[in-house]
Amino acid sequence: MKMNPYESIINTLKTYSVNYSELEHEPVYTSEQAAKVRGLSIDTGAKSLLLKANDNYYLVVLSGSKKIDSKKFKMAIGIKKFRFATPDEVKEKMLCNIGACYPFGSIVKLDTYIDKSLIGQSIISFNPGRHDKSIKMDLKDYMMIENPKQIDISISSN
Repeated sequence: MKMNPYESIINTLKTYSVNYSELEHEPVYTSEQAAKVRGLSIDTGAKSLLLKANDNYYLVVLSGSKKIDSKKFKMAIGIKKFRFATPDEVKEKMLCNIGACYPFGSIVKLDTYIDKSLIGQSIISFNPGRHDKSIKMDLKDYMMIENPKQIDISISSN
C-alpha cells in the first residue's frame, strides 16, 4: 500500500509532540485561496514546489506571497537549468496532486530547501498533501523537525 502523506505528516507531528492546528475547508489550489480560508496572512503560507534539475528533484518551500527567482535558485544549487515537476512527477514523488505539496520532503526522501522569505515568520501554514485541509504550526517546530537547507531564492510576486 502506498504511503499517505497526510497521515505521515500527522504522525510525524505527534511523534515530535509539537503543537499544531488542523483546519478542514473547501478545496484550495492557490496561495491566495489558502490564505483566505485559513484567515491568515499569505506571508505565513508555505508554498511547496517540486523542481527537477538533471535527474534530481528538489523540494523548495517559500512564502505564499513570493515566487522563485530562477537565477538565484540555479546559483544556490549550482545547476544550469531546472523546470517545475509535471503533475505526474508530483504524484509519483510526493504522492499528492499539484497544489497540495507539503513542506516535508523528508517523508518522501527529498532534500528540502526553505527560502529566507519564510524564516522571518513565527508560524507557517500548509496543505498536508490534500487540497481540503491545512495545518498551522510554529516555524521553529517545523525547522526542528525537517531541518531544511536555508537559501535565498525568492522575489516578490506582485
